[in-house]
Amino acid sequence: MQPTKIGILGCGVIADAYLTGAARSELVSVAGIADIRPQAAEEKAAAHGVNATTIDKLFADDDISIIVNLTVPEAHAGTNAAILHAGKHVYTEKPLAVSFTEAQRTIELGEAVGLRVGCAPDTFFGAGHQNVRALIDEGRIGSVTGGSAVFANPGPEPWHPNPFFFYKRGGGPVLDIGCYPITQLVNCLGPVESVVAHASCPRRIRTVGSGPNAGAEITVEVFTTLNGALAFENGANVSFTASWDVLRHTRPPIEFYGTEGTILNPDPNFFGGPVLVSEAGQDFKEVSISGQPFGAPTRTSRDGRGIADYRMVGVFDMACAIANNRPHRADGALALHVLEVMEGLERAALEGRRVVMATRCQRPAPVPKGEGEVVFLAN
Repeated sequence: MQPTKIGILGCGVIADAYLTGAARSELVSVAGIADIRPQAAEEKAAAHGVNATTIDKLFADDDISIIVNLTVPEAHAGTNAAILHAGKHVYTEKPLAVSFTEAQRTIELGEAVGLRVGCAPDTFFGAGHQNVRALIDEGRIGSVTGGSAVFANPGPEPWHPNPFFFYKRGGGPVLDIGCYPITQLVNCLGPVESVVAHASCPRRIRTVGSGPNAGAEITVEVFTTLNGALAFENGANVSFTASWDVLRHTRPPIEFYGTEGTILNPDPNFFGGPVLVSEAGQDFKEVSISGQPFGAPTRTSRDGRGIADYRMVGVFDMACAIANNRPHRADGALALHVLEVMEGLERAALEGRRVVMATRCQRPAPVPKGEGEVVFLAN
């Protein structure tokens, strides 16, 4: 397979992860990057050895098959539509849009013009998460009856140089970080039937802690802590916490409770991490994640941990899926359902009621075992 030429639109902080991932690939080639701020595109291009261009030229380039949309969340719907109208497949950073209605229009447009829609996160492709799914599918803990998911920290403003959009419409911990655990839950358990929730915003003003905007105040327009529960179609009942009001905690990122045991799922914000299983009430034991791609550490985190970061593998899979006429895993239907769940949690908190999901999605196909991106060439 010849490398698929892709374009990248949006040159903020997250672009570094995507460009780093692309540089490791033989399946895709970055033909150009663009941003509404030409200087940002030029700086990012120089840092990563790629070509900076204009948005119009990116859209008009006949060699480009897929455009990766890394604009801010509020711009996702409009930009995704423009990409599809330009005749390109689109893979967008999460969320698919800032509202379910806008996201649904994106899916409908993609179907109407015969082009694909893909969406982050693709962390569920990782060795840790794929092995958890395999253990569940093998029945290692019996039938899954419940679970717990938590994603909680102090928020992005201590480290992010431009964190204002996180606290505006389309931001908040549920829409920004909730997609990681919820996508892995759907990957393992299937679609969600309904949700309930309570939410709060204890601080209406926050302060930027680093970079050129250090000391600037942020007016918060979203919930910053939400506690809820997800009822899955298969009968599992999973508690869910997303918060930017927690300095530190000891809760595991995801736990699955079954009739015959418990599985501890690694951090769904990354691809690897230890998988622990307790069978029949015995002590937890680590299960090897070898044999599955995208699990080895690739970089060091701010706190010195080695973490597996393979962002872009969703684009690699999408490129191979287009070439081989098969479904891609991080697809629009999955992203739309996860967005409806996240929006439903916020609605449940605002309206004080149970919210039933209108969408359903198929569990994505398991990632084949093997070494590296070549696994996508198989299926």
